[in-house]
Amino acid sequence: IVIGTGGYICGATIWEANKLKIPTMLHESNAFPGKAVKMLAKKTNTIMVSFEDAIPRIDSKNKIVCTGTPVKNQKRDYTIEEKNEIIKKAGLKSGKPIVLIFGGSQGAQKINEAIVEIIKQKENKEYQIMWATGPKQYDIVKEKLEENRISINNVENAKIVPYIYNMEEVMNCVDLVVSRSGAMTITEISIVGKPSIFIPFPYATENHQEYNAKVLEKVGAAKIILDADLDFNILNSTINEIISDKEKMCRMSENAHAVEIKNVEDKIYVELRRIMEMEKH
Repeated sequence: IVIGTGGYICGATIWEANKLKIPTMLHESNAFPGKAVKMLAKKTNTIMVSFEDAIPRIDSKNKIVCTGTPVKNQKRDYTIEEKNEIIKKAGLKSGKPIVLIFGGSQGAQKINEAIVEIIKQKENKEYQIMWATGPKQYDIVKEKLEENRISINNVENAKIVPYIYNMEEVMNCVDLVVSRSGAMTITEISIVGKPSIFIPFPYATENHQEYNAKVLEKVGAAKIILDADLDFNILNSTINEIISDKEKMCRMSENAHAVEIKNVEDKIYVELRRIMEMEKH
């Protein structure tokens, strides 16, 4: 069996597998399917999707099944002591809401600029920031803060790092997530069950990040700020609007969980076995 997960290389590989009579499967992790998946949809045995929203956007007579996407970060039910220890190791304090901010592995300049301004204006008095700038952006952020006589290692109510290596621990302990809206991020947030603010990457192919973000927005689990509209005022006011309302945060968390697809690996395995059994006969 050949499994394609989208991208340009998927097209040639699945096409050649078909010519060789090898059974094929596609997996689409985004809510808006990419060109490769759309092009190959009628030439594959099974199409697996991460979100129900993707199904009506795929023209295929073959089987489409919502399996979800396998991800590393999972829901963890830490004790209060364990949670406090994780927060302490992160360089923050218990008792004040924590906002996790990241822009993907390389960071996101527009988001980083807004957070720099929030820190400069000391607008984060009611919440703490756990901020991964991205390795390539860290020195730029450090320099911008130093221009305002702020040391990156000594920011009030904030911990700033290039990258978060224990993301599962951190994500399970924070109160709100601010990030781009890649498929993996959406999936992990739904599993962990966190309120979120998404700033979709505007140059993603076919604007798929905005479609991903809408999966959680439409169930009341997230707010979307378009990249073109983003500035520190709108971001700070949206953060404060959510973290100041505990009931709202609980509802958003529950709504995020409602999107979660459980037993993802098992569902994918079932589809693999189904095709294998069909090939035997």
